[in-house]
Amino acid sequence: MLAYIVWDVRPQIADLGFIELRWYSMLFLLGFIIGYYILNNVFKKEGIPVELLEKLTFWVVISTIIGARLGHCLFYEPERYLAEPWKIILPFEGKPGEDFRFTGYQGLASHGGAIGLLIGLYLFARKFKRPYLWVLDRIAIVAALVGTCIRLGNLFNSEIVGNPTTLPWGIKFVRLNPGVPLDQIIPLHPAQIYEAICYLIIFVILMILYYRKFPKFKDGYFLGLIFILVFAARFLIEFVKEDQEKFEASMPLNMGQLLSIPFIIAGFILVLRKSGTKSSTVTS
Repeated sequence: MLAYIVWDVRPQIADLGFIELRWYSMLFLLGFIIGYYILNNVFKKEGIPVELLEKLTFWVVISTIIGARLGHCLFYEPERYLAEPWKIILPFEGKPGEDFRFTGYQGLASHGGAIGLLIGLYLFARKFKRPYLWVLDRIAIVAALVGTCIRLGNLFNSEIVGNPTTLPWGIKFVRLNPGVPLDQIIPLHPAQIYEAICYLIIFVILMILYYRKFPKFKDGYFLGLIFILVFAARFLIEFVKEDQEKFEASMPLNMGQLLSIPFIIAGFILVLRKSGTKSSTVTS
């Protein structure tokens, strides 16, 4: 049995000088690509034109990136970006011919991405005259898989780590302890792996339910179910994750757990409600 696992993987796949290829970005993109092909089959099953999926994909990608970028800039570094707001949209630093470097958008916040996605899908539903809950349900089917890819990206970045552990799968994150001898680094719970596994299982559950039970569920059912399963998993995993802020140490439940409770309640409301339109094929 291993006493621990050593993790010293670079977050960059390759550094081309003017641009870095990062595992996080590649896994983020992979999640969207796989999600597109799965939804392509869903749309065909329901007799919906693929052209609508292409438009939906555009709205999903743009709204998620804009929301995630604004979330990071305004929630985490407001002083920097409000002083130089053009840096919010510029994916590079420096001057051409001098220290110019393409950096991409390394500052992305998942909660900002979620807010941006909800707004973007609402606008999409209004523009193309589709039920909002119907649209959210289709995205919910693949959202957990995208979450799996993102959490694996967090692993390559050595972030979203857990508390110290003596379990044999505890990980020594070398890059979080620069200059510290390996024997002095404390193994931590790989919280990002726990979440990735949970999200993958949730994705499988949703896919099985969809293909075996569609169209028996009301619009909003899959959205409610993913709220329950994802945030219940996060609520439990938070017990082994390190606190994000110092004030959380004195709280019986940390902020991540407190913020998960409303989503779980909303999920049960959506799943158990008796009124509402049943899922059905929605054609042009």
